[in-house]
Amino acid sequence: MALSACDTTTDAAGRELTAHGTAAFPIACYHDDLAAEPVPWHWHEEVEMLIASEGRVLAAAAGEKYQLDEGDGIFINAGVLHADWPLNAGRCRLYSVVFHPRLVGGSPDSVFWQKYLQPLLADPSRPCAVLRRSVDWQREAIDCMERAFRAVVNEIPGYEFKTRAALSDMMYLLVTRAPAMRTVPKKALRSADRIKTMLQFVQAHYAENLTVEQIAASASISPSECLRCFHDMIGTTPNQYLRSQRLQRAAELLCGTTLQVTAIAAQCGFEDSSYFARSFRQIYGCGPTEFRRRALRAGQGIAGAAH
Repeated sequence: MALSACDTTTDAAGRELTAHGTAAFPIACYHDDLAAEPVPWHWHEEVEMLIASEGRVLAAAAGEKYQLDEGDGIFINAGVLHADWPLNAGRCRLYSVVFHPRLVGGSPDSVFWQKYLQPLLADPSRPCAVLRRSVDWQREAIDCMERAFRAVVNEIPGYEFKTRAALSDMMYLLVTRAPAMRTVPKKALRSADRIKTMLQFVQAHYAENLTVEQIAASASISPSECLRCFHDMIGTTPNQYLRSQRLQRAAELLCGTTLQVTAIAAQCGFEDSSYFARSFRQIYGCGPTEFRRRALRAGQGIAGAAH
């Protein structure tokens, strides 16, 4: 099973659409160059373990942010909203395994699922677990993940068994050793549900002339509560998130279509082409036309588009 470049495609609710492995072997391994493109906010039914392989990573999950030094990792529980960025300028890479818990737990009727997996998956106080190599059991968990990663990528003989064994060891350590991050108040749980609803609304209506009031109304909350929720959960404002979604979609259209830049700007909700060009340059470091040229030269444009 080949190592894959991370390509996070989400649905309207921010839920990742990428199929991780197959129904028979639901796991995939990824690498990501965060200096080139951060991992956007998303969530999935699978659990994830990632390790900072180069540079320092700023990992965000469930409304908190964590600094990962080179070699450190983080476990992300199922259904948890998360994202990753480089902490500093320069090279920044991570690699990860994303797998469905049934790969380890089997069927919901099994002792593995009921005794070990379900309590972890259903515990709102453990949305994630930061793993430092300086702590013995955490280093052991990281080593387990790396064994699984190598087995999958290299397809060593019997890699399916070796992968499941390594992940079983890793999950047992997390179930038995990882402490609760905190007592999660009901308000935080409500905020998590609300932010998913509002992200869904923005993703579905990004091309329209949205207001904070409309975004707030999608979750049946006030504009001030909307602003607080965005700030606390994903560290930005509704308008900034809206603009980022418009620019992300514009980048996809530049790579995957022959539409004129002005048409793409309008289709993505930018009424002013000049403002679109300035905003695009701020995020991608070049104008839309140059971005398309670079994508074509790199073989990622039109027919070779990644999205």
